[in-house]
Amino acid sequence: MPVTVLVGAQWGDEGKGKIIDFLAEESDFVVRYQGGNNAGHTVKIGGEKYVLHLVPSGILHERPVCVIGNGVVVDPAAFLEEVSALELRGVRIDGRLLVSDRAHLIFPYHRALDEAAEAARGSDGKLGTTRRGIGPAYSDKAARHGLRAGDMLDPDFPQRLRQKVEEANRLLKALGRDGLDAGLLAEQGRELAARMAPFITDTISLLHEALAGGRRVLLEGAQGTLLDIDFGTYPYVTSSNATAGGACTGTGIPPASIDRVIGVVKAYTTRVGEGPFPTELKDSTGRMLGETGQEFGATTGRPRRCGWFDAVVARYAAMVNGIDRWAVTKLDVLDSIETIRIATAYRCGGRTHTAMPASVRLLEIAEPIYEEMPGWRQPTSGARRWQDLPQRARAYISRICELTGVKVGMVSVGPAREASFKTDM
Repeated sequence: MPVTVLVGAQWGDEGKGKIIDFLAEESDFVVRYQGGNNAGHTVKIGGEKYVLHLVPSGILHERPVCVIGNGVVVDPAAFLEEVSALELRGVRIDGRLLVSDRAHLIFPYHRALDEAAEAARGSDGKLGTTRRGIGPAYSDKAARHGLRAGDMLDPDFPQRLRQKVEEANRLLKALGRDGLDAGLLAEQGRELAARMAPFITDTISLLHEALAGGRRVLLEGAQGTLLDIDFGTYPYVTSSNATAGGACTGTGIPPASIDRVIGVVKAYTTRVGEGPFPTELKDSTGRMLGETGQEFGATTGRPRRCGWFDAVVARYAAMVNGIDRWAVTKLDVLDSIETIRIATAYRCGGRTHTAMPASVRLLEIAEPIYEEMPGWRQPTSGARRWQDLPQRARAYISRICELTGVKVGMVSVGPAREASFKTDM
């Protein structure tokens, strides 16, 4: 039962979409297991750039069936808009894209509540939410009164949606916000349900039938390990489990069926939004990494904070995900740097930490302990095999592997599809 889980091993934006696209060519099913349209996967094919928010990256290949699992929160309007945009660009969707009937839904009242709650926190307490309604939708799920995709198939769905809007309006008014037009949203919900119906199905049974038939399944997460609701830098996290455990709860595929876990890491580190970031560089090197790596959020367009590779973070990610191999991305961004640093531990609170502290207060004052390596000062963008990389670039990746206890399985040296290759180490 060949099942691969692909996870981000930093704070998201590691280049998962590119690696998923690379692996999708040999997959029969590509399944998204958590998050919502607060994440973006960017894939570049030839001169074309695709930014995907809900649709799994495997849709850009002809072969795989793409599934949005039960662990995802789906904004129907955003989903249908993304589907239409892909079809206009010639991507074949019909029969290749399915949504779990157990996936929870996002509506305008979730977005309104998200924005109101973030504004109420003030500038000092804000979490950096994308205001896409993700947190409120997961809150409804946990509180056991959310609406699911399968509910859209019921005749009374518009009435249920209207009731939910009226309940949300009471909360919005308590937060000093105007309420929404419940009747209008109920009617819009009726129209969305009619358009969503062909996509909605029992994906759990579908995937188990695929496993029984020996089909190859690739499970893709959004965000990254350090944004996981349980294992991330809480409270500056997302509202779901972006780690490998979420792949099981978000698809219905049992742990025993998973063969391997691939962790995606940049050759340096980035983070979007608020929260601690021990290796962040606020100098010319940090600006160079951002400019060379085109570090802007695929969903929000926000500039990413940039810093040196953090082996404490990567070790932690390897541990909680059970990572078998690294996929190292954006190695080419480091091509011009003379001396490269790797954080191997933190000094904070009068102690040296080689493991990831749970306390964000400790992380906010953490001073990285670095080791230095010579840069290669040669272009790597033309490399298509491990042997093509400069010796110092290979040494840098090998050192990352030593510090984290995980072997490298893939390397990416540019945004194009052909700029990724498997290693034969």
